[in-house]
Amino acid sequence: MHDLDWNDLRHVLALTREGSFAAAGRRLGLDPTTVARRLRAIERALGVRLFERGAEGEMRPTQAGEVAASRAEAVEAEIGGLTLAVKGADSEIGGTVRVTAVPILVNRVLIPAVPDLVARHPGLRLELVADPRDVSLTRREADMALRLARPGPETGGQIIARRIGTLGYAAYAASHLLAPDLPRQITDLPWLTYEDGMTSLPQARWIAGVARKDGYAPLVVNDAEPLLQAILAGLGRSLLPCIVADQIAGLARVPEDEQPFPVRELWLLTHPDLRQLARIAAVAAWIEATIQRLETKSI
Repeated sequence: MHDLDWNDLRHVLALTREGSFAAAGRRLGLDPTTVARRLRAIERALGVRLFERGAEGEMRPTQAGEVAASRAEAVEAEIGGLTLAVKGADSEIGGTVRVTAVPILVNRVLIPAVPDLVARHPGLRLELVADPRDVSLTRREADMALRLARPGPETGGQIIARRIGTLGYAAYAASHLLAPDLPRQITDLPWLTYEDGMTSLPQARWIAGVARKDGYAPLVVNDAEPLLQAILAGLGRSLLPCIVADQIAGLARVPEDEQPFPVRELWLLTHPDLRQLARIAAVAAWIEATIQRLETKSI
């Protein structure tokens, strides 16, 4: 068996992220048959199947494929770190980077970490756009986006997308409502949720599945940030991202045995024309390190 190199891992990683030979080929600048041929060669060399076709025709990594993709992401991060270090040695990293994300990630994840970024790169100017909508990178409304789902196939090769972590959820309530000397039971707290136009969100679907017997609070919102404030105000309980809620005084996790809590993927999107810029690489590394640090703390 030949030793795998980065070129092999790039094929595995591209297929994991894109889900089809055609999309992986666009990412790599290759035709789909070449990607398929390289994958078969890699699987023969390893003696295991790395991918299998899903019910809708998409290519899904097997357990071995997940392991290979995870190792490939680690190699990619190392290479990216080396590139960033070399660029930083030759020139100061500066300029403006415009990043968009949903408000709760901007307010509770990115902004608290900005001092670390500007201390390391004082020449950078960060523009943070807190918007629940999908601000368009192709129309250059932002340079980068932190999203809670993998981008759809309609983006094609127009956007560079990389999964940088996961967003686990749990049920939370105001901690002062859970004091041992209070007679109120957790099940007395109504569920806070999202407005009807947002029922497709995984966390909204989860709440809908458990709230039938416990009832809803007389309040709905259109974003997780007001949901967090409503919980702190003692209006009820709801789901929040653990990397956010575990850092906020006044919130406490509440047990829930109905069904497993939802988990969403975190994807970092970048316009392909910008990916080689040192300032983009610096901000991308900062976002990924911030997410990973919070994930570790909330485990």
